[in-house]
Amino acid sequence: MQIRRANERGYADHGWLRSFHTFSFADYYAPAHMGFRSLRVINEDRVEGGKGFGTHPHRDMEIISYVLSGALAHKDSMGTGSVIRPGDVQRMSAGTGVTHSEFNASPTEVAHFLQIWLLPDSRGHAPSYEQKHFAEAERQGRLKLVASKDGREGSLTIHQDASLFAGLLAPGERAAHQLASGRHAWLHVARGKIEVAGQELAAGDAGSFDEGGEIALVAREPSEVLLFDLA
Repeated sequence: MQIRRANERGYADHGWLRSFHTFSFADYYAPAHMGFRSLRVINEDRVEGGKGFGTHPHRDMEIISYVLSGALAHKDSMGTGSVIRPGDVQRMSAGTGVTHSEFNASPTEVAHFLQIWLLPDSRGHAPSYEQKHFAEAERQGRLKLVASKDGREGSLTIHQDASLFAGLLAPGERAAHQLASGRHAWLHVARGKIEVAGQELAAGDAGSFDEGGEIALVAREPSEVLLFDLA
């Protein structure tokens, strides 16, 4: 496991937005951290009440929003309008081009979420949107599949050979993922503290895996994790 510590990430403070960048993004440029396989962006964002990202364009990117606390209001040029809350996972395939806005749905409470981008398997997909709720009970004590190329097990469908799992672990709980030979994994700790491969990872830390085998996690405190299984 190669570790990427939370305090090694890029950071931007815009007043209304505080954002940590796991990989190069905007003004943060780190040649050694341009992404991992098809995973291009993991931004941990905190948006002040009533603030947000005005209408802006995207194309040829698979964009996933994962809310940790608060709520995020989404509008886009496909006519979608929704509010994303904890337990919801949103996928927007930008494809040939889409514009959207994201604002904190609360005038006072901070919205804390992860913005995730994956490169698509090819350019020119038709833009599309999907949002699903995964209850705590579905994610507790296990790694629940929430996004995949084939939409299996009720997951969101993405245009990439990648599977995203989300898990909630109580102290002492264990969860494991079997990584096939030739696959790669990225583990991001959203909250809490876990032990994996003999190392301790805390909130904001990440670990990458380039060899097949079991990835076993044990929580040291209440934790929330995301695991990407990538080609």
